[in-house]
Amino acid sequence: MAAEESGSGVAGAGGGEAPAPSAPNGDRSGNSPPAAESSSAVDDRGLHRASTMPGVIKNDEITNETVGPSNLERSRTERRRQNNPADDPAKQLFDERIPIKKKLKMLNRIATVKDDGTVVVDVPSGLEPATAGGTEDAYTEVPVDESLDGADIPYRPPMQIVILIVGTRGDVQPFVAIGKRLQDYGHRVRLATHANFKEFVLTAGLEFYPLGGDPKILAEYMVKNKGFLPSGPSEIAIQRKQIKEIIFSLLPACKDADPDTGIPFKVDAIIANPPAYGHTHVAEALKVPIHIFFTMPWTPTSEFPHPLSRVKQSAGYRLSYQIVDSMIWLGIRDMINEFRKKKLKLRPVTYLSGAQGSGNDIPHGYIWSPHLVPKPKDWGPKIDVVGFCFLDLASNYVPPESLVKWLEAGDKPIYIGFGSLPVQEPQKMTEIIVKALEMTGQRGIINKGWGGLGTLAEPKDFVYLLDNCPHDWLFLQCKAVVHHGGAGTTAAGLKAACPTTIVPFFGDQPFWGDRVHARGLGPPPIPVDQFGLQKLVDAINFMMEPTVKEKAVELAKAMESEDGVTGAVRAFLRHLPSKTEEQSPPQSSSFLEFLGPVSRCMGCS
Repeated sequence: MAAEESGSGVAGAGGGEAPAPSAPNGDRSGNSPPAAESSSAVDDRGLHRASTMPGVIKNDEITNETVGPSNLERSRTERRRQNNPADDPAKQLFDERIPIKKKLKMLNRIATVKDDGTVVVDVPSGLEPATAGGTEDAYTEVPVDESLDGADIPYRPPMQIVILIVGTRGDVQPFVAIGKRLQDYGHRVRLATHANFKEFVLTAGLEFYPLGGDPKILAEYMVKNKGFLPSGPSEIAIQRKQIKEIIFSLLPACKDADPDTGIPFKVDAIIANPPAYGHTHVAEALKVPIHIFFTMPWTPTSEFPHPLSRVKQSAGYRLSYQIVDSMIWLGIRDMINEFRKKKLKLRPVTYLSGAQGSGNDIPHGYIWSPHLVPKPKDWGPKIDVVGFCFLDLASNYVPPESLVKWLEAGDKPIYIGFGSLPVQEPQKMTEIIVKALEMTGQRGIINKGWGGLGTLAEPKDFVYLLDNCPHDWLFLQCKAVVHHGGAGTTAAGLKAACPTTIVPFFGDQPFWGDRVHARGLGPPPIPVDQFGLQKLVDAINFMMEPTVKEKAVELAKAMESEDGVTGAVRAFLRHLPSKTEEQSPPQSSSFLEFLGPVSRCMGCS
């Protein structure tokens, strides 16, 4: 989950926002059974299959989901194209004519959930890159989009907009910036998120509405279970309770009066991040447009694999998105359908639906710098890479006198912290950090965060222990940064031209670690379970190389020309349907839309 408690970074899908469900459940009471035992076989290459794949869904469960009140609107997600899926495993996963049991067997053959929470995708032999999940909806030749920075912001009459955000502080923060900018253009903005962030949202001048779920519980769950599957049956009920609370709080957030002032609210348009789970279904029921923004790739592309997957062959990159989509959907389908039937009065979603069906109908905006990760060439015109969205916190920040004096007393320090993420052995990790700083002759700031770092047997003059501090102020005082790799913290460090070492915990954090290293901005990422003295010493020495600093400065200068907040607002307003268009939301079928940062999906930033 996002880790900037008061950082200036953007949302953090960077490591896992709301947890993605662990496995499909037949138990509608909310007490999901552990993942099925049916997939612990050994494949023909001797690779042991983890017994964590979704279990077979019972026939009576499938039957029950197709039965509902006759007056329910037929789900848009059932209107699938009739393609011939014979030779394409991705198409077969989302072909409504193929029984769910067969689809589950296919998943068991080509996907394995590993202990680190990632999904390993085994690409079927003979699958060519051009057919790896491609459909008539894919864009193979896409002209370079007009720069979002170069276009005028379209005028729209004042609207009531709700922003549905699930995650931690770093996930909420960029949407506070976006909401404030929308208000500048005359729109009324309600930011609906966890009760923990009420003061933060109200202080920023936005309206607030509470969503279900506790971000600290979600973060602890994601760290303990590596972001995907529960470590035991006792964990499942905790996870599902959180997810259900989130889903069932979405509809009131879009139509109920302000709980404090009683001022009525009726939504005209929705902005959401994927961990909200039921956001597209609410948009369908209320017949309002929706725009999805996220800080990690969730739209299929052939340029790189899904951040939560591991696949070596480029032929399987696009397929990896559909595999992750499928697994998430199988884990939450019963809660989504209960929500659709009981609260939204919509027909349940019967089939395993996927992104390639009509996901391109829903506009998506990705919150990262195109100078770090350019927009893939196979993403269409309804998908934008808007830039990092920063909220200015530095200008109003007054640092404690002790910190100012410590900074003035020596060379610029190295920042080391993991924000909202709970650390399993904080004392041991603190000892490693202090020893590494001592061995490299560096001064360091240790952010205690939620993980409880910073317990020292005796004070060290080269170490400063920090509670909360805006990253947009702090990182400018540092020569380099070491953190978990949430999208927001990564963005703040790169903006400050800091060489970066990423210590990923789960979710999309390894993705950002790889991107940083590929650009020469830092060493290879150090997975948290491999965190040790020598690796940290080597990482610090790597960051101190002059060429690394030069590359960090080069990227920071390129990012100066970006305005992600303006880009996000422009993209949102540009993709709204005109008055002459049908005022109904795009067809929602993409699993990415049901998503959960499997992270991600407790996206951490």
